[in-house]
Amino acid sequence: MIRFEDLDLDQMVESVLAGEEISQPAAHAILNCPDDRLDGLMGATLRIREAAFGRRVKVCVLNNAQSGICPEDCSYCSQSKISSAEIPVYKMRATAELVEGARRAIESGARRYCMVCSMRGPTARDVERLGEACERIRAELPGLELCLSVGLLDSGQAETFRDAGAGWINHNLNTSREFYPRICTTHTWDDRVATLTNVRAAGMSTCSGGIIGMGESDDDIIDLARATRRLAVDSVPVNFLHPIPGTPLGSGSRLTAERCLKAACLFRILNPRAEVRAAGGRELNLGRRQADLFNAVNSIFVNGYLTTAGWAWEQTRELIERAGFEVEPAAG
Repeated sequence: MIRFEDLDLDQMVESVLAGEEISQPAAHAILNCPDDRLDGLMGATLRIREAAFGRRVKVCVLNNAQSGICPEDCSYCSQSKISSAEIPVYKMRATAELVEGARRAIESGARRYCMVCSMRGPTARDVERLGEACERIRAELPGLELCLSVGLLDSGQAETFRDAGAGWINHNLNTSREFYPRICTTHTWDDRVATLTNVRAAGMSTCSGGIIGMGESDDDIIDLARATRRLAVDSVPVNFLHPIPGTPLGSGSRLTAERCLKAACLFRILNPRAEVRAAGGRELNLGRRQADLFNAVNSIFVNGYLTTAGWAWEQTRELIERAGFEVEPAAG
């Protein structure tokens, strides 16, 4: 192992921008950066972020299109079959509601709109309903980036969604392959990789990241970040666990803001040209330090998450601008 103090940050930035991957000891040093040296790490990370994205921030909005009826047993999720969390439960929203959600997303500054469904994978009827929604959104709101999160997908389903106009499919790896059985037993980490492979083969962009704070080790976080790099993931959401009562991880402790920032820096350093997005749990875990995330991330969710609240568009826009960054223009 090496200490953070032993890293040459200028040399690291140059090598990362040249396409080189940092070593395992360097990744450990980043995650264990002393808090009083964090400004230096964020400054170096910002240089990498700016090389690909300048100071732009993309706004994204989620729509929980089907809630609370998932047969999987993911320990962090309020919608899983083992959760007793008090959340809304409903089947797939009507097509008109999904299209209207896209309009509201644009009104909230969004460049990307993601329809998320709690399910193991879509049925033929689900594919038809979501495909129809995609076609209408693409026809009526052509500038909006369109993403789906629908669980496990085979190659044919991926191709159908591509043909309907979806540009991205989200399917998070969530953690390392080694740690994965600790948080889910009803499918495997490799099942998730297979979905990403099918998405890529269909010609769509991949969206896949993870959750920090589920009891994983530093090695697990590093392995996850390396996996997103190895799979050439286009868009990497970084979530910070928001413990939800009624889930197995509901009594988890809050992360420190500094831990979150170090993890975000690691994902950016290992994915210098991918979109890296601040996702669930940022408000809870980072509090007043949320603006520091923009040293690493170039994208952010507004108007809340699937079953937890979050900052609204105007509040987030002010955060971005006060930090000296600029919001990418909304779709349309």
